Amino acid sequence: MRATRRTLALSLTVALISLPVAACSDDSGGGGDGSTVRFGYINDYNGASLLAIAEKQGLWKEAGLDAEVSVFNNGPIQIQALGAGDLDFGYIGPGAMWLPASGKADVVAVNTLGYADRVIAQPGITSLADLKGKKVGVPEGTSGDMALNLALQEEGMSIDDVEKVPMDPATIVSAFSSGQIDGAGLWYPMIDEIKAKVPDLEEVASTRDFEDGYFPNAFVAGTGVDPELTTKVVGVLQKANDWRYENPEESVADTAAMLKLDEEKVKADAANQELLTTEDLVAKTEDGTVAGWLGDLAEFFVGTGQLDEAPDPAEYYRGDLYTKASTK
Repeated sequence: MRATRRTLALSLTVALISLPVAACSDDSGGGGDGSTVRFGYINDYNGASLLAIAEKQGLWKEAGLDAEVSVFNNGPIQIQALGAGDLDFGYIGPGAMWLPASGKADVVAVNTLGYADRVIAQPGITSLADLKGKKVGVPEGTSGDMALNLALQEEGMSIDDVEKVPMDPATIVSAFSSGQIDGAGLWYPMIDEIKAKVPDLEEVASTRDFEDGYFPNAFVAGTGVDPELTTKVVGVLQKANDWRYENPEESVADTAAMLKLDEEKVKADAANQELLTTEDLVAKTEDGTVAGWLGDLAEFFVGTGQLDEAPDPAEYYRGDLYTKASTK
């Protein structure tokens, strides 16, 4: 990742979001007779597709598990819930990967490589430089935050060049739509909600723009979760992952049904993701590729002040369990 390998001393210090956990339970358990796993997700294709498939295909029941799923606004709040013991597993985007790297959770499975993050601006603001001194809304510690910092870094700017306004994603949608902020670091499909009200908004930066940029999103577990249970859950995710890879259109339909969203919107969201097979992810775990992705992100988070130093990814990526689950 070209941008992450630069050493920039940005003065940003981002703390773990201290918002109350706002989750909405969904009684879509797997119907098994075994352990119940409490699983968090985000209301988009990346965050929900494997859970939708696991439920539809009966994979939880097959593993002897029940799944109790709850929706969250972002990854950091899920990790907060993991730490409080309110969740067993959750989903995060690449922008929240600094939290596992700081010891707050374990990464148990890479999901996809995601390219849904953008820096958007009000009509007439056609470049990142035009946002200098202007209000930019960002959900702190998320991939929207990451996209903004990467874009500023690429432009030779820093976070001090804009007026950063921390907001939760839903507030950004309303604030941008009403003209209260000039720009935002956010992701699809939430940007589509804004486009419905501000159709001529500008996209001034995208994670697709970064040469050699890899942005893995992942499933995470609390650091105290039982390894045997984790292996079972990862096995379910792997089967759902391969079904999604082989049946992309059906996966969109299943996810849309779970989220009660229009299929075309979910299909557009899915187009921002690069799907990988379990076999490929196992190989990339064993040859160090996944560790390289996580290491590059960690170096970036050192530059933003979110990490003091970049730890060895082996400290927080349970690649051993991922590989073990694939052989069962």
